[in-house]
Amino acid sequence: MPLIVFIGMIFSKQRNYSVPNIENKFFLIKSKNMKKILFIAATAFLMSISAASAQSYKTGIGLGIDFGEGSTLVGPQIKHFFSQNSAVNGQVLFGDNYTMLAAYYQYHGGFSEAKNLQWYLGIGPSLGLYKNGSDFFLRPMAGLDFKIPDAPISMSFDWRPLLYLGDNSDFEPARFGIGFNYTFR
Repeated sequence: MPLIVFIGMIFSKQRNYSVPNIENKFFLIKSKNMKKILFIAATAFLMSISAASAQSYKTGIGLGIDFGEGSTLVGPQIKHFFSQNSAVNGQVLFGDNYTMLAAYYQYHGGFSEAKNLQWYLGIGPSLGLYKNGSDFFLRPMAGLDFKIPDAPISMSFDWRPLLYLGDNSDFEPARFGIGFNYTFR
């Protein structure tokens, strides 16, 4: 049993969010090989349109919002670039008697025609806490980060599905994130 599944089973005895039945959706990709091909193609596409751009800030502190199917969560976040393209993003989000602790690694790339706009791909663990238990998630993400020129403000938007790891592992594709940060050079 992989360690991450074991950790998820320890932290998760019950879940308090609803997951829609997506088995009958026409867009569901069932082939593992097809998923791998689509992931590789999307990554190659994003890499091909990126330019060698520097991030326009080093650290940002602000507000994170996680929304979609289920509860909306809001709370503080911090994002820090530790190299040209690599950043970590930490969040503590609250909503509906639920607290989520999250940490993500993000790989950033730029667009040649948009100096202050970057795309990013990331992944990280999230721990959901509620009165009688906890949930453990793995969250991939793909998004855009925009730094307002001549202002210390950045905004981000991403798709961040939930992969629940526990007794009844599940996947929730309809989750998104928005972030607003005050930036420091």
